[in-house]
Amino acid sequence: MLKVENLSLKYEKSTVIDRLSYEFDLQKVTVILGDSGVGKTSLLNLIAGLIKASEGSVTNGFDKLSYIFQEPRLFPWLTALENVSEVSDTDTARHYLDIMGLGNDLDKYPSELSGGMKQRVSIARALAFAPDLVLMDEPFKGLDPERRRDVSRAVFNELRGKTVIMVTHDEADTEYADIILRLTSAPQSKLIEIK
Repeated sequence: MLKVENLSLKYEKSTVIDRLSYEFDLQKVTVILGDSGVGKTSLLNLIAGLIKASEGSVTNGFDKLSYIFQEPRLFPWLTALENVSEVSDTDTARHYLDIMGLGNDLDKYPSELSGGMKQRVSIARALAFAPDLVLMDEPFKGLDPERRRDVSRAVFNELRGKTVIMVTHDEADTEYADIILRLTSAPQSKLIEIK
């Protein structure tokens, strides 16, 4: 089960999320669209338990969660292979780096990789963890259009049958969505189904 009930997030005088309730479908890819600043990333952070709600609750029945952030968050002192091996064995790490088109870059450190390559390493790490729930915040940001298509196809192929919640501004990222929601904020936060 994954649901939010009467969820609110407030910072001093501003309310980011206001009394949001929603139960997510399991083993589906749910994509959340919405204007900048409406609370999409905050919602993912609340689901992940990275921040605490001001009010309400998150019920998350999953044991293993992976989170692909907008920025890579790699260990700078580890190679690409070592970064991914932190959450899996070396063979699994190699496999996912290969899928991400990084088979020739295993021994490179983050400082030797482009921004898009770093992001692909972080995606490989999230997949290698073998999660039950995957949260993705603009996961393909910074990838050129052709690479973005290939990577998104590979990612969603690997995540078939998993529960995935992805936040994006780019409607092209909805191609693999089972459910598309729009997060709105006025007069109260709502997730409105558009597919």
